[in-house]
Amino acid sequence: MSDTTTVAGTIEHLDPHTLTIEDNVRPFAPITPAFVQSIKENGVLTPVLGHRGDDGQVTVRAGQRRVHAAREAGLASIPVYLVEAEEVTAERIVQQMVENDQREALTDGDRAVAFQQHAFEGLSITAIARRTGTKQKEVKTALAVTENQVAASAIQEHQLTLDQAAVLIEFDGDDDIRADLIQAATTDPAQFPHAAQRARDEKARAQVKADTEADLTGRGYTILENDPGYYDTEYSRIGELLTADDQRVTIEQIENIDGRAAHVRVYADGDAIVTYFITDTKAAGFHSYGGSQPKSGPMTDEQKAERRTLIANNKAWASAEVVRRDWLTTLLSRKTLPKDAAVVIARGLTVHRHAISAATQSGNELAHDLLGIERAGYFQTDELAALIEQTPAKAQHVALAIVLGACESVTSKQTWRTPSLTDADYFTQLAAWGYTLADVEHIVVNDQQTNGTVHPDRRGARTCNPTRCGARP
Repeated sequence: MSDTTTVAGTIEHLDPHTLTIEDNVRPFAPITPAFVQSIKENGVLTPVLGHRGDDGQVTVRAGQRRVHAAREAGLASIPVYLVEAEEVTAERIVQQMVENDQREALTDGDRAVAFQQHAFEGLSITAIARRTGTKQKEVKTALAVTENQVAASAIQEHQLTLDQAAVLIEFDGDDDIRADLIQAATTDPAQFPHAAQRARDEKARAQVKADTEADLTGRGYTILENDPGYYDTEYSRIGELLTADDQRVTIEQIENIDGRAAHVRVYADGDAIVTYFITDTKAAGFHSYGGSQPKSGPMTDEQKAERRTLIANNKAWASAEVVRRDWLTTLLSRKTLPKDAAVVIARGLTVHRHAISAATQSGNELAHDLLGIERAGYFQTDELAALIEQTPAKAQHVALAIVLGACESVTSKQTWRTPSLTDADYFTQLAAWGYTLADVEHIVVNDQQTNGTVHPDRRGARTCNPTRCGARP
């Protein structure tokens, strides 16, 4: 004898406003605008489960979200699968759990493929967005992902989000970077925005380096992959040379000299630094000036390692700054600020008053940037004050932007090396609000937690994870 019971019933189309919702294992049923729009455009495609009582009233056992959305969408009727009522509470809960468990949500990969199929059928992005209750930007991104072989494969194979897969498109042709990004997305997704920004910045720096080297090559320079150093016997840097009349050698004076060479570096700020060399100083009529050579010998392995760490962390800091300020902009765009926003504002005006004062005196440009407001001219009315006057409800947003903009303005690539109390407090607060610190930003917080007090005169390079900070082994 089998314990399995087959539930047979009938489907009726009923007014959702006349239905009663039974107690559900879900304490609440979140109804998003996108879900309501989808119900409005397409109706309720999957019948809800219900039963009719002796008084004729229909009670819904499973499908409360669809009922609420149908009501909000203004539907006249929805399909209801009516079965015999079973008043045993345990049985009701089992049915609801099974119904919820069996309805697995679509992944971003599934949604992207669905949008692609809609596009194949001739629907425009606008039509797809309207029919599915999705933003046009999301549909456009999904279609771009499905059209890119690597991104389309990664979103399915590695269960990436749509935004993560879209980032891979930016790095077509660079398998190493895409592999690093996929690893970040699958092993530490909270760090993905930082990994992506570091990759973007590294790509931009590589392009600057390539463009600069191409220009130098066109001018007849030999490109040196490594800086020869002060003790190289083949190349002499022109910064250490004088002309026959004891004037500093200029770039213009070596433009037509045989054996000219150059080494290109691109640091965190993205600017190319070119060091120029020549091979035969005597033939060029140049000579070294006295006292120019350093007294110490070549860098030790330890010094080289410390310098590599310094460069990697500086680059990581520049990338993290972009992610951090984007996050701050989003935070300040929310209708509701964090509950302790008033406390943070008060602490900024008291404990960190020096940073606030300095930023205010210079017009606190970052506060304007974070709020998306163009800064007024010197003799014009402050735009922040104008915003408060026009929208009094934004007063706390403006106050918080002033504090955050001031704290942000005193940060730089030196912050991870010599964090102040303001720096430590600032980054600790951002982390408490949900911002994911990059490894190099963790150094600021960890220094405070380890030492209790951050000394402004502390020096010395501290490290973050080399790979995650952008330094390839």
